[in-house]
This record gives sequence, structure tokens and C-alpha cells, in this order.
Amino acid sequence: MKIGILTSGGDCPGLNAVIRGIVLKGTEAYDLEFVGIRDGWRGVVDGDFFPLTRHEVKGLSKVGGTILGTSRTNPYEGPRGGAENIAKTLYGHKIDGIIAIGGEGTLAAADRLHKEGINVVGVPKTIDNDLRATDYSFGFDTAVNIATEAMDRLRTTGDSHRRCMVAEVMGRHVGWIALHAGMAAGAHVICIPEVPMSLEEIAALVTSANDRGRAPLVVVSEGFKLKDMDEAYSDKGLDAFNRPRLGGIGDLLAPEIERLTGIETRATILGHIQRGGAPSAFDRVLATRLGMHAADAVVAEAWGQMVALHGTEIVRVPFADALGELNTVPRNRYDAAATLFG
Repeated sequence: MKIGILTSGGDCPGLNAVIRGIVLKGTEAYDLEFVGIRDGWRGVVDGDFFPLTRHEVKGLSKVGGTILGTSRTNPYEGPRGGAENIAKTLYGHKIDGIIAIGGEGTLAAADRLHKEGINVVGVPKTIDNDLRATDYSFGFDTAVNIATEAMDRLRTTGDSHRRCMVAEVMGRHVGWIALHAGMAAGAHVICIPEVPMSLEEIAALVTSANDRGRAPLVVVSEGFKLKDMDEAYSDKGLDAFNRPRLGGIGDLLAPEIERLTGIETRATILGHIQRGGAPSAFDRVLATRLGMHAADAVVAEAWGQMVALHGTEIVRVPFADALGELNTVPRNRYDAAATLFG
């Protein structure tokens, strides 16, 4: 078989390790032929393919980003989009199926294409860890490590100046990065989308930490909402999917914390730093295993399914299991962390 591989949506540490795992397992164990698809679904629509052999993937497990490029293209948009046109393009290039590596949007498109006759296998990807069909997704561990290191650095400057430091991390709908990095860094307040808080509640915890002689550290997800906010804070317009571009809630909170507590407060937005650079060892191994199992799924013709981590094992689940309901932070996990606040 001849299989196309694409990466779609936001970039993520570990994408190249997945690609390498697919190609090495597929060529050595099954004699599959692979082509790279440039820039996600755009490459599928435009027929932008290139040969992908062992040579192209050598040494990739430690390299961040994606050699295939990525985009947020909708495969159903444009005159050449849609399952019927895509089927013709794949047939013309003698491509038998696609391995799509991406998050909820990518997998939703893959699910729809599969239902309309396109052979697709999925690999979950998101630093937010918000896909419910897998216990962890690659990229999350790296993002947490990057955020934790940044917070450790903020703690030292906060201690030096007796300041309150606010660290804003990614997390549109779920607060896993904030929860894990905040716990690892010893944060005095963690603000996540699942648990709205008031300014007064945040200020009380900051004051409590300060009264104990600590320089308070506040960690906030970009999608966090105060109790009087209907939507997550955004002043950057809309993205390609007409969703508000998030980022900046930390800058909104910092002056309010300072006003309520009298403690000098500074905010740092980590932003895309969390997506970049080399993946952690955990993410390299997880991504490689997912890639190898994706090659197995292709040979088994397990179309319409994605590979996922359940416990320590890699399994296959239908696309539908990953879609719709997000993997949110359970309240008991947040409450356990909250015992360490203040």
C-alpha cells in the first residue's frame, strides 16, 4: 500500500517522532510506501505530495516542529475540497489511505472523510491534553516541562523583589497544563477554565502567601474566566475557525491583583514557547509508539480509528470517541491541588 502522512492544526513537540515511527515500522515490517503531505489538509486538497523514506526521517525523534508543515485548512472548503474531489486526487497519485496526525479539528475532518469513503487512520495530537479518548497526548509533557521551568525562573525574580508573579499558559478549554505545571512549580493559585474564580478569591490567596513571607505565584490558563465573565478574555480578533484568539488574561489579572493586595505584580505570557523546541523523552517515546501502532492500524485496515494511550498500552478507538466531549480537569483533581494554595 501507498500511504500519505499529514500533520494538521497547531504544531507540537513530537510530531516528527510520530512521522519517524510510522515510516520506520511501515517500511521495515510491512514494506509500505509513504508520501509526505505538505501543510496538512491543504496538501491533500492540492495534491502536494513528496516521497517519504527512511532517509527523510533519520534523526527526527528529537527534532521539534514538523517536517511536513502544517495548516488549519478545512478539507471541505474551496473548489477542490470535499470527499469526492479528494478521492480523485488520491486515486490519481495511487495513494490508498491517509494517516492524519492532529487534534480535535483534524480528527473531526478525518471522521467525516472516512464516513464518505476515504481511508483514514488518526494519531491524536494536542499539548492541551484535551482529547478524551487518550489518557495523554504527546506534546503535553513537553509543554508542562517548559512551563514549569519558566515558573521556576519567575519564582527567583519574584523572591528577589517580593513581587507577585502571574504566569499565563496555554489551555483554551481545559486547564491540564496550568494544573500540572502549577503543582510542579509550587503555585499559590491555579486558575483554570473549568473552575471560575473571583478577583477577591484570587487576591485572598495571594495575600495569604505574602503574609507567610512568600512571593506569590499565580498560574492561569489562557481560557480562564472570572466569575463575572461570560467568555474567555480575547482582544486579538478571530482565528481561521472564527474562534476568539485567546491570550492576555494574565495581563488583565496582574493590575487587579496589585490593586486589591497592594503587592507589586507582574505578568508573563508564555504563549507559543510552550509549543516549540525538542520534545521531552516521555513525548519522544509516546509519539514513536503511536506512530508505530498507526502503521499497524493501516495494515489491519482499521480505517476510521485512531491510536490512543490507555494506561501504558496503545489501543485503537473510533474517531467518534475522541470528538464532542473534551477531556476536562475533574473537580477532584483541582480540589486536591487547591489544598496547596495560599
